[in-house]
Amino acid sequence: MANVLKQKQTNRRKKNPNSWLLFAFLICSFMATGQKKSDQLQAEQNKLEKKLSTTKNLLEKVKSGTQNSMNELKLIDNQVKFREELVQNFDNQIRGADLTISSKDSEVKALQSKLERLKAQYKKLLLYAYKHRNRYGKMMYVFSASNYFEAVKRNSYLKRIGEIQEKQFRIIRQNQGAIKTEITTIRSEKTKKERLLSEKIVEKEKILKDKEQKQKALDNLRKDEKKLMAELKKAEKQKDELKRRIKQAIEKEIADAEAKAKKEAKKTESGGSKKTETNSGSSSSGTTTAKKEVALTETKESMAMGKNFESNRGKLPWPVAKGTITEGYGKNPHPTMANVYTNNNGIDIGAPKNAQVRAVFEGEVTSVLNIPGAGKVVIIKHGNYRTVYSNLQDTYVSVGSKVTTKQTIGSLLPDGEGSLSTSHFEIHQIVDGALVKMNPTLWLSQ
Repeated sequence: MANVLKQKQTNRRKKNPNSWLLFAFLICSFMATGQKKSDQLQAEQNKLEKKLSTTKNLLEKVKSGTQNSMNELKLIDNQVKFREELVQNFDNQIRGADLTISSKDSEVKALQSKLERLKAQYKKLLLYAYKHRNRYGKMMYVFSASNYFEAVKRNSYLKRIGEIQEKQFRIIRQNQGAIKTEITTIRSEKTKKERLLSEKIVEKEKILKDKEQKQKALDNLRKDEKKLMAELKKAEKQKDELKRRIKQAIEKEIADAEAKAKKEAKKTESGGSKKTETNSGSSSSGTTTAKKEVALTETKESMAMGKNFESNRGKLPWPVAKGTITEGYGKNPHPTMANVYTNNNGIDIGAPKNAQVRAVFEGEVTSVLNIPGAGKVVIIKHGNYRTVYSNLQDTYVSVGSKVTTKQTIGSLLPDGEGSLSTSHFEIHQIVDGALVKMNPTLWLSQ
């Protein structure tokens, strides 16, 4: 009997020696990938819930005002967007839970099938051992060998049968443990799925309420479209003035740097000419020296700073500790008026009233401006990059100040109603002496 079992196991190993290893590897890989995806979705859910918490707090401050404002509408828009993303996240997590449950069900069935086979084999081994349980029978089997070597082989054979029995028993116990673990995982995933489904239903109900609130705010704002248009024109005029002053300030900084470089070059050249005159002992008064064009070249320190800034794309901290983007970069449709668009050279971030503004990266302050309607403006140099912080009420830095990442540089002006503040933030790159606008959303950590 034992010989037959041994032969079957040997044949299976010969037929496909790596099948179980491959199966185990595939299962482990699938589980690892599934867990990674699940962790990513959970992290995304946490981020969205944090964003929702921020917009909720800001909305509560806006609601304390006496009238509906554009800020409220933009915040509700964000609230709806984040809730819809959260519902989509729940859908993805529910699908992931379904896949895990299905996969675990298949694994449990495979393990149960294997367990039945192992039990059947173990039963046969036990029956065989029971029939040959006589201790003296085993001894006689060994002693009846025709020679010593055969007796040793028979003894080894009997030991091997005992080892097979023990091994079969251990495998059965392991499979039983694995089945229990998989069933526990299935129950856990089902509980998680039920929780996600209930959270999804709650979020969908909140989306409907937010949309009702948005429509109410929209209707109130549309009652006075003339006032809205006047405010829009005023805001666009302020943006144009801000754009002009920023361009002017950075161009002046570049011009000053070029002038300084030319002066240094001329001084060096002048020193070289005098040395030549002294060495030759005569000078040609009729000879004119051709002027050299001096291009603006960055110092090694400045170039390194620019590369460091560039390498942190997508990882920069926000210019305010808490806030939500109320107007994105580039062309934006007006929240209430059809076919009306605004243009933004940076992004606007709704933040708590008088929030502190911080530098997103280490650098040097090159300009501190005061612009009517845009408050105070701070420009910071990071190699060939410039970050711009406007709508400031107070500034805590001056031209030439060296700042560190997250260092507070000023505080924001309150909005019209005094319940919120808006941080305007821009990033520019200097390429061949010209300013190139960058999308700050792509640079800030999400």
